[in-house]
Amino acid sequence: MDQEIENTQEQSEVQDKVLLAALRLFAEKGYFNTSLIDIKEAAGIASTDAIYQHFKTKQAIAAQLYGNILDSLSISIDDIKRTNEKPSEQLRGIVDLLFRLTDEAPDVMRFLLVLNVKEFLPEARLLHQSAAFMKMIRIIEAGIRDGEIRNIIPQLGYAYFFGIIDNTLRLKLSGFLDRKADFYQSQTWLAAWNTLVKK
Repeated sequence: MDQEIENTQEQSEVQDKVLLAALRLFAEKGYFNTSLIDIKEAAGIASTDAIYQHFKTKQAIAAQLYGNILDSLSISIDDIKRTNEKPSEQLRGIVDLLFRLTDEAPDVMRFLLVLNVKEFLPEARLLHQSAAFMKMIRIIEAGIRDGEIRNIIPQLGYAYFFGIIDNTLRLKLSGFLDRKADFYQSQTWLAAWNTLVKK
């Protein structure tokens, strides 16, 4: 029994190492410029056979990463909704999260915002079709019902609001904006919120 638990933990550790190494390499070099040998070396594991024990292909690694990131984002949005009552507070919490992730986990944000996931995961849902982003549209709908947000087609509200957030974070991740993301957050929030707020 103890040996089984130990083997499961070792397998989980190898899988985590592969995912973290792949995330870093995909974010730095791009998906197509990263090989399984690159991932093996970056993960510090003995052979590509160890990768194949967990993932059939490089595409399977990318799919697992994308799923993990979207699931984590969705859970975080649920937490933000639970701890903030008003739609404006919920949107502010999401913006805080995205800017914090850009500073603290830039590889995650590059994978999410910069890489064209459809090129290597053609069956994957687009970012704006994911559960996490559908929750953001529902927050905007709630804001319209509550009178905080002007009467606007919710999908357009999402496009205006998150278009500003998305573009700012992409500029930061590309190096065009050279300070920490946090430095730009308040100005970006005001610009984005002004596209929605009922005046």
